Amino acid sequence: MTSTRFPLTAMAATTVAVAFLAGCSPATAAGGQATGLQPVTVVLDWTPNTNHGGLYLAEANGWFADAGLDVQIIEPGETSGLQLLATGHADFAYSVAESLVPARAEGVDAVSVAAIVEHNTSSLIFERSSGITRPRDLADKVYGTYGSDLEKALISQLIACDGGGPEMSTAPLASDDFRIGLSEHQFDYAWVFDAWDAIRLRDIDGMDVGTLPFADYTDCIPDWYTPLLATSASTLAAEPAMVRTFLDVLTRGYRAAMDDPSAAADALLAAAPELDETLVRASADYLSTRYADDAAAWGRQTPATWDGFVGFLEANGLLDDGFDTDAAWTNDYLPRH
Repeated sequence: MTSTRFPLTAMAATTVAVAFLAGCSPATAAGGQATGLQPVTVVLDWTPNTNHGGLYLAEANGWFADAGLDVQIIEPGETSGLQLLATGHADFAYSVAESLVPARAEGVDAVSVAAIVEHNTSSLIFERSSGITRPRDLADKVYGTYGSDLEKALISQLIACDGGGPEMSTAPLASDDFRIGLSEHQFDYAWVFDAWDAIRLRDIDGMDVGTLPFADYTDCIPDWYTPLLATSASTLAAEPAMVRTFLDVLTRGYRAAMDDPSAAADALLAAAPELDETLVRASADYLSTRYADDAAAWGRQTPATWDGFVGFLEANGLLDDGFDTDAAWTNDYLPRH
């Protein structure tokens, strides 16, 4: 559900980011001036999906406009939301910790201000006929890989924690169509998001699949925020009232999505009618109980989660020691109720 699923790679902002929104920003500003509302640009992390349910529900209900904000929702295209934040061409961006951390390490001004989903909903998925039942069973199986070091480090550690061998066999993913890759035995297992890919394969495509959810193994591998909402430190300094207002409304949207997933699905489908309605409704139901363990605490991040993830990256040579984890996130702009 994200265009940069395993992106622990270089994140330098480019002139592409400036070009991407050069035509959008004046239009947004003009719209805000015409309505008397403050223009706010939000960049998604991929195409619209149920991770964005609270955003679309708040927008559909007019809650942003009621709060004085004219919100424009934009898909990232070839340019990531973090790059747009870095160049001042977006106010907020959906992203993931595995993008934000290396971006900050390279000097990108991006700060996580809310956890969209409280715990990682990633899983390793496989056909039940493969004989996989636990992590050590993966040792002699083939993993469909995007080719990132993060994948290798996480899955190798997961196997090792369960007593499996140190070697990991891989095959490159030709596409995100896991159905073809699994059924044609191009690989035995792959990394997916339960809220989207696992539901699609099991409930839409009717495949007999099993999963090993990462959340079941946090005694071995870290939990982390994927996705999250980011802004820039410069925006926090210059527009603190706007940030608080936006997050207040967004929190209302996600709490409503938790309470009424059907309404969240309706809002998303109205904005993106090309999506599979059955998948969207099943995914909205799934996420309604996972955005947060407690609706009153939606968006809250914890030092333990951030420190655990950054510590894992440093321990595996994926990040230089000394990363300022505390500066990478804040709960200070979320509503206090």
